[in-house]
Amino acid sequence: MRLNAQQANSLYGQDVKDRSGSKIGNVGQIWADAAGEPTWVSVKSGGISRKETMAPLEKARIGDGGLTVGYDKSTVKNAPAVDSGAEEPLSEAQLHQLFAHYNLVPQTPPQTPPQTPPPAARGRAPSADGDLIRSEERLRVGTESQPAGTVRLRKYVVTEDVHTTVPVEHDEVYVEREPIAPGDARRTRADIGEAEQEMILRAERPVVAKESVPVERVHLAKDEVVEQQPVDEQIRKERVEADIPEASRRRR
Repeated sequence: MRLNAQQANSLYGQDVKDRSGSKIGNVGQIWADAAGEPTWVSVKSGGISRKETMAPLEKARIGDGGLTVGYDKSTVKNAPAVDSGAEEPLSEAQLHQLFAHYNLVPQTPPQTPPQTPPPAARGRAPSADGDLIRSEERLRVGTESQPAGTVRLRKYVVTEDVHTTVPVEHDEVYVEREPIAPGDARRTRADIGEAEQEMILRAERPVVAKESVPVERVHLAKDEVVEQQPVDEQIRKERVEADIPEASRRRR
């Protein structure tokens, strides 16, 4: 694909996905060919690695979700890599490895015809020091994974009071008196003297027993949560101003 400068600058830090839509990493850096056309992009996969694998922009496309390259994830993951933050141009050996890895045919850079100096009366003003190069800083925001803490799951024993009630029974004794009818007096023996009568009384009492039973399975689990975290930073830009006499200003 052909990218202009604005599109290329907008890719820094964006997601890089393979042709099936699976995320590979984030855009690290962008390389252009001799004609100034963006042709290669480095992919940061996170973690503590200082290496970024390379992917071609030839079959890539830009969408709402970031940059989608025309290769599968494993091909990009196993591609030749560069150091994170490298600024030097790709060497011939690196380009040869990349073309071989992605089965690409190297393209011959366009030949620029010699330019004749413009007439002194029109066009660009001659300068012994060449053109002024205006530069500015670009903010590249990415992520890295680092330990955020240790979670431990442990169990311990506590003692708590339990208050409950249980129904219990017991015998209560009372005396019943039943008069003897006159008709029954003849059939009842009347002995005068001492006598006794016994009765066994019964009473229940609470009995407590304990048993251990499984009640719950507990384990640790985690979810990956994505949140937007603000980043505030300052970048420097150069400005170019021309001090032109009023008589020499172009009339519009």
